Amino acid sequence: MTAVLHFYEKPGCINNTKQKRILRNCGVELEAHSLLTEQWQKEELRRFFHGHPVAEWFNPSAPAVKEKRIRPAECSADEALDAMLKDPLLIRRPLMKMGDWYSVGFEWERLQQALDIQPQAAEQVAVPQGIEACAHTAE
Repeated sequence: MTAVLHFYEKPGCINNTKQKRILRNCGVELEAHSLLTEQWQKEELRRFFHGHPVAEWFNPSAPAVKEKRIRPAECSADEALDAMLKDPLLIRRPLMKMGDWYSVGFEWERLQQALDIQPQAAEQVAVPQGIEACAHTAE
């Protein structure tokens, strides 16, 4: 039985749609979830960000970040998580988990290794530049 990748996205996000297509074309079975309506718990959300500086947890295109109402570089981990629980648009996406593996962002090289995507499958997929970031200037 193949493990299913849980892919948390902002529905309608162009890059999240492209990211899912890339993964499926490489044989990854995934289940998409709305990052905005998921009932997040603080400790579950924290798992996705392990090993990343707090400032990298944030979606730089989120209105509160762009308008400087939230300053990611100045937030503690707990402050960041509390803000994200109140406003899920702040969360960098996609969030992904498979079993005990958690990840944030779409870093293609890292994903190929973590998801055991075979090189021949990866070579058949055109991964556009900028796919790891939100294509919108504001949300």
